[in-house]
Amino acid sequence: MSKRYGDAWRTRRDRSSDRAREPGPVDLRRYELNPAWTGIPTFMQTPMCLTPEDLRAAAADVAVLGAPMDCGGGQRGAALGPRAIRSAERYLPAPAALMNHLHVRLEPFKVLTVVDYGDAAVDPFSIEASMPTIRELVREVADTGAVPIVLGGDHSILWPDAAACADVYAAGKVGVVHFDAHADCSKAYMGHSVTHGTPIRRLIEDEHIPGRNFVQIGLRGYYPDNELLDWMREQGMRSHFMAEVERYGLDRVVELAVNEALQGPEYLYLSFDIDVLDPAYAPGTGTPEPGGFTTREMFPVIRRLCHEAHVVGFEVVEVAPNLDHGYTTALNANRVVVEAITGLAMRKQKLPGVQYLDSVTAGDEAFPRPRPSFNQPTQEDNG
Repeated sequence: MSKRYGDAWRTRRDRSSDRAREPGPVDLRRYELNPAWTGIPTFMQTPMCLTPEDLRAAAADVAVLGAPMDCGGGQRGAALGPRAIRSAERYLPAPAALMNHLHVRLEPFKVLTVVDYGDAAVDPFSIEASMPTIRELVREVADTGAVPIVLGGDHSILWPDAAACADVYAAGKVGVVHFDAHADCSKAYMGHSVTHGTPIRRLIEDEHIPGRNFVQIGLRGYYPDNELLDWMREQGMRSHFMAEVERYGLDRVVELAVNEALQGPEYLYLSFDIDVLDPAYAPGTGTPEPGGFTTREMFPVIRRLCHEAHVVGFEVVEVAPNLDHGYTTALNANRVVVEAITGLAMRKQKLPGVQYLDSVTAGDEAFPRPRPSFNQPTQEDNG
C-alpha cells in the first residue's frame, strides 16, 4: 500500500476510459423538485463541474468548492464544514431554483450561473502538503473568470485561497477584507508556522497581499498581544476592532474598510471566519468569542461588499458542525454564502446606489414621509 497509495490523495483519476461527454455542468438531481436535504449534496443542489473545461462550457459566474482541512486549529471538526454548509438548507423545495431575496427582490441563481466544483485534495495527516493542492483548485476556478467561493475548513486555507487569486489577478492587485474575532497573523502557533492562526503572516511575507491592503473587521477578546499588534501596524495593516464598531458604528467601519482595501488594488477578496458572529449565532466553531456580530448585522455587509466592489474570491471558514447540536452554524454559513452570491448578482444586474434595497420591501412606499420618532406623539395619539 505504501508506494501505490502514497500520493493517491492528490492524484487525479484517469478518466480516459470514461464514456465521452461534451464539457459542461452535470445536474445530479434525479427529479425536478426535491427537498433540499435529499440527493447528492452539491451547494444548494446546483450542477456539478469537474474540470476547467466544464466551467468554461457552463460560462460559470461562481464555482463553490470545499477545502475540508482541520489540521490547523487543534480542535478538529472544520473538515466537516463543506458538506454541512452544502446541505444546511431545510426548506422543502430546492431553494436555489426558487430563491427570491426579499431585501432586493432578485433571484440570484437565475441571474448567475452557479456550479459546485467539488472539494480540493486534502492530506488529513499534513497541513503543509495540503496547501498547494487547495491553491491549485482555487486558481483553476479563478483562471476561468468564475468567482471561487471556498467552503472551509479551518482558516489556514486563507493562505492558498487568497494566494491563488493573487496568482491570477497579480500580486498587489488584490485587497482583502477579513471578518474575524481573531487577528490570525502570528508568526507561529505552538511551534508551527502553518496553522489557522498564521495565514495572514504567510500572505504578507510571501508578498501575495500587501500589508496595507489587508483590512480586518470584528477583532475582540484577548488576542493578539501588544507585540503582535505592533507588528501589524508596522506592516500597514488596518484592523477595525469591535471597540471601534461599538463607538462609531458598523456602517462607518465598513466604509473605511472598503476604501482601505482598495487603495491600490482593483480587486477584493473576502474572508469570513464564522466566529466573527456571536456564539449565539455560531456555536459550532473551534474558537468561539462572545460579544460578536448578529446575522442581521453581517448579512447586509456581505451583500453590499459583493455588490459595490469587484470581488474575485470569497471564503467562509471555521464551521465545525460536530460542535453544534442544532444546525445553526451551518445554516448561517450557508446564508452568508447566499448573501455573497446575491451581491454578485446585483453587481451583474448593475443595480444602482449604495446599500441598495428594493423600495417596496424596504418600506419606502409605505412611509412616503418621515416617520415620527418614538418619543413624539402621532396625530392618532392626539385624537
